[in-house]
Amino acid sequence: MRTGGCCCGAVRFETTGEPTKVTYCHCSKCRRWHGHVGAYAAVERSTFRLVEERGLAWFTLNPKVRRGFCAECGSSLLWDEDGDTHIAICAGVFDAPSGLTSKAHIFVASKGDYYELPEDGLLRLDAFK
Repeated sequence: MRTGGCCCGAVRFETTGEPTKVTYCHCSKCRRWHGHVGAYAAVERSTFRLVEERGLAWFTLNPKVRRGFCAECGSSLLWDEDGDTHIAICAGVFDAPSGLTSKAHIFVASKGDYYELPEDGLLRLDAFK
C-alpha cells in the first residue's frame, strides 16, 4: 500500500496498485500547472481510493481531461483522463518511501527554454501517443 496527499492534508489517498514508473512531462500546460516539469506515476483506477477529499477540486483541461488539486493549499495532485483505466498521480505527493523510479521524458520538443534535459538515460519522446 502506498499513501500520499496534499501539503495541508485536505486531500489524502491510498493505493494498493503498483504505480507505473515516473514520466516527466515537459509540455507547456504541465509547466504552467506545476511551475516546472510535471512528474506523474499512474495506478489502476480500481486500486486508488481517496481517504480524505474535502479539499479536492478539479480543473477541466478539455472535454476528456481534468486535473485534480487541493482547493485549500493549491497542491497539484491528479491527472484524470476520461475512459482511461489508470489515474495519474503527481509523483511528489506520494509519502516516503515512495519506491518510485523514473521511465521517460515526454513532449521534449516543447520543453521550456530555461533548462536543459539531464543525460539520465531515460526514454525521450518529442510528443506522446
